[in-house]
Amino acid sequence: MPKFLNTTGVSYHLEELIKSTKDKLTLISPYLQLNERIKEHLNNLNIQKKDIRIIFRENKLGIEESNWLGNQIGIRTSNCKNLHAKCYMNEHEAIITSMNLYEFSQQNNNEMGIYISKDVDPELFADTAAEVERLLRISEEIRVTVQKVKDSNPAEKKAIASKTKSKHIGYCIRHGVEIPFNVNRPFSSKGWDSWSKHGNGEYPEKFCHYSGEPSNGETCYTRPVLRKHWNKAKELSDDFDF
Repeated sequence: MPKFLNTTGVSYHLEELIKSTKDKLTLISPYLQLNERIKEHLNNLNIQKKDIRIIFRENKLGIEESNWLGNQIGIRTSNCKNLHAKCYMNEHEAIITSMNLYEFSQQNNNEMGIYISKDVDPELFADTAAEVERLLRISEEIRVTVQKVKDSNPAEKKAIASKTKSKHIGYCIRHGVEIPFNVNRPFSSKGWDSWSKHGNGEYPEKFCHYSGEPSNGETCYTRPVLRKHWNKAKELSDDFDF
């Protein structure tokens, strides 16, 4: 049966859940502010090329969060405009709680939650995983970018996470299937799993991320768009800079 968690229990089990991730980690929280220990664990998982997804609602990130996420290329972030749920899950355990992934909540609020183990409650774990996948499907994947703030203008210090929002459909450069256009993530989930085993950014791929046409090895992770489409791709993404 699920295990009840108080504020301390949620904080403890959340950190352990992140640390023990073997394959896939999903963090769902309307508000996002990461303490240094959580950042260290996420950075470690990212280096190991684990599949990390973060879904949040409030896109007005502080400069520190914006810049940190902007430098974590492997972490995929999505925005869900009506998100209120808080759930943290890897491949073998989950926490459903009142606690946002927000440093203030972890330090000052009275929280509670439940801990679910796949081994102990497989049916409940499966139901939770299904709802997490639904939220991933309805969320808009975005790319948080590094923000430059001028010291002479204090108002600019309230950085807002910029995001690549394009209605243009992209294509997986390995399998050619339709995906959101994102030059920092030009793979489908299947393609990413295959590529991340070696992580060679120059490995020749089969398709153009912009047009979906065969690229005959002229595209790769670091250059996912055929040269003839570079100008059009630049109009869709501020991150396009090859």
